[in-house]
Amino acid sequence: MTTTERGVVSTVENGVLRVTIDRPASLNAVRVETLDAIADAFEDHSVDPDVRVAVLSGAGRAFCTGADLAGLDLSAAPSAETIDAANRVVEKIRGFPRPVIGAVQGPAVGVGVSLALACDLTVASESSYFLLAFTRIGLMPDGGATALVAASVGRARAMTMALLAERLGAVEALREGLIAKVYADNDFDMEVESLARSLAVGPADAFRRTKDAINDATLGQLDSAFARERAGQLALLATPDFAEGVDAFQGKRAARFGSFA
Repeated sequence: MTTTERGVVSTVENGVLRVTIDRPASLNAVRVETLDAIADAFEDHSVDPDVRVAVLSGAGRAFCTGADLAGLDLSAAPSAETIDAANRVVEKIRGFPRPVIGAVQGPAVGVGVSLALACDLTVASESSYFLLAFTRIGLMPDGGATALVAASVGRARAMTMALLAERLGAVEALREGLIAKVYADNDFDMEVESLARSLAVGPADAFRRTKDAINDATLGQLDSAFARERAGQLALLATPDFAEGVDAFQGKRAARFGSFA
């Protein structure tokens, strides 16, 4: 299966690696093969001397609306396959030796928030928003989100986003420190291009050491978060609340949770 068939397009031009989640019909909801293709793109170009900066984006009207729940078999045994694939993407972005821009246009939901915040400079169009929707289907944040969000906005705001599944608009996300910049919708592509070009001609070694130092200082709990989230999510995937949450989501109705585990 090619990268394109897996729902990702990656190109290198003028020193810029562009990795685009290309499943617009599903608002860029991701499957395991999609996450693998994103991770592969960053891994394959990690030692590419022609790459000076990377941009992660989504095609169409969304950045990424989380894991694809279409056709999910609730009778199957819980699997960590999607969780592990998401964690690998975050690890590859964090370890990428060049600055990575997360270009969020439209919703970033669920693991889409993790992908966006794994990037070094997360920028968004004015109409975009961020939503940790996991509890709406009886799950907990994963993909390192419990560490990535808290490192950006602090414990209280992270709890609000995660427990209450509150949508955070781009302007508020900027004000609270979740993201780096907000651009007007009509200017977004131009502004992202300008930012990428400015980084592409900058001091690559200094950028790498700066990125590594800040990530080490602020994301020291990321690996532990991966482990906690993986264990917790596997337990939650086996609960009646998850089955009810998915059924409600697919039926476009409010979930009626009832377990007290």
